[in-house]
Amino acid sequence: MKVGVLGSGLMGKEAARDLAASEGVTAVGLADIDLARAQQVCDQLESAKLTAYQVNAMDEQELGNYMRQFDVIINALFYSFNETVAKTAIKVGVHSVDLGGHIGHITDKVLELGEEAKGYGVTVIPDLGVAPGMINILSGYGASQLDELEEIRLFVGGIPLQPDPPFEYNHVFSMEGVFDHYTDPSLIIRNGVRQEIPSLSEVERVYFDKFGPLEAFHTSGGTSTLSLSYPDLKALEYKTIRYPGHAEKFKLLVDLNLTRTDYSVDVNGQKINPREVLLKVLDPIVELGDKDDVVLLRVSVSGKKDGQPQTHTFEMTTAKDRKNNVTAMARATANTISVVAQMIADGTIAMRGVYPPEQIVPGEAYIKEMAKRGVDIRHHSTAEESQVTI
Repeated sequence: MKVGVLGSGLMGKEAARDLAASEGVTAVGLADIDLARAQQVCDQLESAKLTAYQVNAMDEQELGNYMRQFDVIINALFYSFNETVAKTAIKVGVHSVDLGGHIGHITDKVLELGEEAKGYGVTVIPDLGVAPGMINILSGYGASQLDELEEIRLFVGGIPLQPDPPFEYNHVFSMEGVFDHYTDPSLIIRNGVRQEIPSLSEVERVYFDKFGPLEAFHTSGGTSTLSLSYPDLKALEYKTIRYPGHAEKFKLLVDLNLTRTDYSVDVNGQKINPREVLLKVLDPIVELGDKDDVVLLRVSVSGKKDGQPQTHTFEMTTAKDRKNNVTAMARATANTISVVAQMIADGTIAMRGVYPPEQIVPGEAYIKEMAKRGVDIRHHSTAEESQVTI
C-alpha cells in the first residue's frame, strides 16, 4: 500500500515514521509547502520508502495531483485544511483521515460529505487523534460489547512526568487550543438530557498506577461526535486530567478576563488584549522542551448485557519514547492515525462514506496494533450483580 502524509510537523513526522516501519506499506510520501523541511524529516527517518514532496495545500489542483498517487492520505495539517483535504480526496477517489477539528464545526462539515464519499467509493474518517480519536474508538468498542448502552465516561490528560510550578503543566499542543478547551462550555449528557456546563468545573480526584492523586475537570470538545452516535445515552462526560490545583489556578485567570478573545484594556492609550499578553508570558513557562511527558487515559462504557449491568473499562499510560525523542502525546496520536489509515488501505475497514471513529474502526484490532507499537491499552469488564435488599 502507498500512503501520503500532508504536513511534516511533529504529527506528520511521527506518522511517517510508523508508516515507514510497517511491513505492509511500500511507499510513503511526505508533503509540505516547504520542500526542504519535508526532505529534512525524510533524511532524519532514514527510510528508502520515504519521498519528500512540495505541495501547497491551498492549491486544490496541486493538492489533488499529490493525493491521487496514494491509496490513502493522512492529513496532519492544521484543522482549517480538513474540509478542503476531505473534499479533494473524494474528488480524486482517495481515502483520507485527519486529526480532527471541532473549532468552527470543521468536523461537522467533513461528516456532511458522507453521501458524496460513498458515491465515489471513498472512506473518510476525521478525529483520529487521542481525544477525539482513541477515546472514540474505545467507546465504540465498549458499546459493541453491550446490548444496551447507557453511560460513557472519559478521562484523558497529557501531563509532564515531573511537574514544575506554578501550573504543574507543560503543553504538547498550542496554548491557544488549551485556552479554548478551558473556556468554551463543555457538552455533557446527564439523566438523558444534553446540556452545557462551564469548563474547569466539577473537579474530582482520579488515580492511576505509579501516580499520586490527580484531578480531573470538564473541558470542551472531548465528547466529540459521541452524543450524535449514541443519542439515547443517559450519561456522557469528558474530563481532562491534571496535577492537583491546576484547575483552580486557571479558573482565576479566566475569572480575571485574561483568557477572553473579545476583551481589551487601555494601556497608555493603546488597546491591549490580555489574552495575547498572557500567551506570551506563559509560553516559556509551560514549554515542554526536553522534559518527559505521559498520556493518561480511562474510558468507561456502561450498560446492560443479557439483561445484567456491565461496564467495560479501557486504561492507558503511555510515556515518552526517549530513544527517538518522541513525546508520549505524539506517540499516541500519530500511531492512532497511522494504524487506522493502514486499516483502510488493507481492507480491514471496508465501509465507504464519512464516519466518526466510533462507528467504523474495529476496536480489538486497533488495540492489538497499538500494542505492537508499545502503546498498551488495557481492557477489563465487570458484570455487576444486582443488590437486592430484603
